[in-house]
Amino acid sequence: MTRPEVSNALALLDLHFDSFYAAEPFAQRTGHPVPVDTRGWSQILVSTLTSTKGLERKKGADLDDGSDVKGANTWSAIDTPRFNGVIKAGTKATTSGSITSLDAMPFLYFVLWDKTVRETSRCRIWVVRTQFDDEFRKICSAWYLKHASKEISSNNFQLHPPRSKDTNEIRNSCGNLLYPLYFCAERAMTGTYSLKSYAPEVLVSGSCAISI
Repeated sequence: MTRPEVSNALALLDLHFDSFYAAEPFAQRTGHPVPVDTRGWSQILVSTLTSTKGLERKKGADLDDGSDVKGANTWSAIDTPRFNGVIKAGTKATTSGSITSLDAMPFLYFVLWDKTVRETSRCRIWVVRTQFDDEFRKICSAWYLKHASKEISSNNFQLHPPRSKDTNEIRNSCGNLLYPLYFCAERAMTGTYSLKSYAPEVLVSGSCAISI
C-alpha cells in the first residue's frame, strides 16, 4: 500500500505535468517561455513528502525547520539548468561566506525535473544532512576557501545535476559526489506518475560518497 505522503506527492507531480503541457501550446504560439515556477513546485513537493511546512511567505529558509530546497527543470529549458545558490555567500547573514552557514540547516534538498532516455518525464529528490555530511562539507569548505582567496569571484555556488542520466552523481569543480536519493518518480506522456524509489531512511542515515 502506497504511503499517504507518496500518493499526495504523485498527485502533485501529475498536476505539475498537466499544468505545464496545457500551457505549452499557448507559450509556443505567442513566443514566450512556458510559465513554470520550479522553485515553488519544488518546495511544495518536499513539504508534501516530509510534512515540513514553508514559512508562510516570510523571509528566511525555505522550510520552517531551517532546511533549504534547490530546484532545476530541464523541460523546454533554454539555458543549462543547475542548482544555484546552494550555500550562502555574499549576503548580509552573519554566517554568509562560512561553513558555519550549514550548522543551523538540518537538510538541503535538490529537486530535478528532467526527461529520461526512456522518454519519460522524471522527478528526483536528493537530500543532504548538512550538519553531518563530511564529504559535502568538504567540497563546501574548498569552495569557501577559493571564494575567500578570490580564485572564485562569483557568490553563486552551483551544482550540476545528472540531467537525463540514470546516476546520482552531482558535480562541482570542488568535488563530484554521489548524493543520497530520497525520491524518484516517472511518467510517460500518457498515463500518470509512478513511484520508482522512496527512501525516507536517508533523512536519518544518508550521506554523500566520493564519485570515482
